[in-house]
Amino acid sequence: MSSAARTARSYESLAEGDLVRFAQAGERGAFAAIMQRYNQRLFRAARSVMRDEGEAEDVLQEAYTRAFAAFAGFRGDASLATWLTAIVINEARGRLRRRKTMVGLEAVEAAQQDSGQVIMFPSSFGTGSPEADAARAEARRLLEHAVDELPESFRLVFIMREIDGLSVEETAQALDLRPETVKTRLHRARRLLRESLEEKLASAVKDAFPFLGARCGRVTARVLERLAPTYGWDVDAPA
Repeated sequence: MSSAARTARSYESLAEGDLVRFAQAGERGAFAAIMQRYNQRLFRAARSVMRDEGEAEDVLQEAYTRAFAAFAGFRGDASLATWLTAIVINEARGRLRRRKTMVGLEAVEAAQQDSGQVIMFPSSFGTGSPEADAARAEARRLLEHAVDELPESFRLVFIMREIDGLSVEETAQALDLRPETVKTRLHRARRLLRESLEEKLASAVKDAFPFLGARCGRVTARVLERLAPTYGWDVDAPA
């Protein structure tokens, strides 16, 4: 096929089977479309094992390289996303095993706990006031760190089910688990998260629902302006 015909093809709208076929034929655009389609899901899988954004990106790149090098062998027994997820998880776990061999388990755990990187969960809320945005960011940070503290087996299931929105069956297939095991691990992950967040939030309850900063000043100014005629205040006078 000519390069012009390939350029004209809209890979992003293709079904998975067609993308696989074109990628196996060596079409660059098909590989790009596959990565764009599955990057977020696969990054989260890598991040759930590594607990570090930079390392998760490295894992993702290496996993894609390995997968695409062996792409001719993909037969579609499982979905492409499932196949790629398994490769990403295996690459991430292999990296951790190699690191433990080199520097020891305690050093690995210390490095993971010191990492300030967190998963960037998507927000379904639009931007509001700076105070509301800051509150959402802090709530998300608490949740992300609580997820990071989950055991890996629970963390993977939680991210796939609750964040990526995969079904029980899809998660079970991706992780090579029984559906009942997925349900059990999700239940335990939720319980552990609830306990962790309750502990973290207990000290912050008294500071909940703040009304500070620009929002507070804006409302105060508007009320004073409305009361000015009643009390004969100079509208321009400072409060």
